[in-house]
Amino acid sequence: MSGAATLPPGTTQGTPQLLLAHHLKQLKLPTVLREYDKVARECARDGVDHPRYLLRLLELELIDRERRLVERRIRQARFPVSKSLDSFEFSAIPGLNKMLVLELARCEYILRRENIIALGNSGTGKTHIALSLGLAACQKGFSVAFTTAAGLVHQLMEARDEKRLIRLQRELQAVKLLIIDELGYIPLSPTGAELMFEVFSQRHEHGSTIVTSNLPFEDWTSVLGSERLTGALLDRLTHHVHILSMNGDSYRLAHSSARRRQAGRALGEEQVAPDEADTPVALED
Repeated sequence: MSGAATLPPGTTQGTPQLLLAHHLKQLKLPTVLREYDKVARECARDGVDHPRYLLRLLELELIDRERRLVERRIRQARFPVSKSLDSFEFSAIPGLNKMLVLELARCEYILRRENIIALGNSGTGKTHIALSLGLAACQKGFSVAFTTAAGLVHQLMEARDEKRLIRLQRELQAVKLLIIDELGYIPLSPTGAELMFEVFSQRHEHGSTIVTSNLPFEDWTSVLGSERLTGALLDRLTHHVHILSMNGDSYRLAHSSARRRQAGRALGEEQVAPDEADTPVALED
């Protein structure tokens, strides 16, 4: 019996391709659907047998699936911008332990449920480091959530008012890496500080947290408003912690100044060029 005889009644020539496309869509194998014909021609040309043909197709599917998963984790993390360690200028912050940062980018601290605190004055790249480590975590297969301290408190208070605080707290506890940026820039209300403390308390030894702050630990009370609460929060946060010291000159400000100087030079050259063209050249004696 021919292959065509096994097809459903009423089918016409070309139906096997249509059925294959349908089945691959149902099985959620879009890369196989897209590549199977091209790979088949390549394998026929190279004399590759059927098992290796299937292996090539499935490897392509797995690679593409992992890429899509990474992209999904990055979207869900809600990073404000995409940053990587490749673009970080370690030389601008000589006090920062570069080897420790590169080790943390391997994300083994997440498996151990350890925390990271980046401390330093404004403009030294704390957010850049946090975003880079968050991106690395997404690429390694971990769920990540990014927020500012003020944004987190706003979410918590809004969820409390809308009777969905417990659900939000569970979501924050479940994420493998929570990044809280800019702790210290805005003082928190007593209620906001208590809600944030609950997040740290619930995540203690359940997940990893990265915190960036422009304030040394002894000044956190000015943000949280309570020595008791500050002590309890630091006790949990620093139980298993890697501290990144990032004090130094603001390289963000330095970059801005350099761009202004370059723009000024470019503008000066444009203004000087026409005059120079009209000015006679003085001959040397």
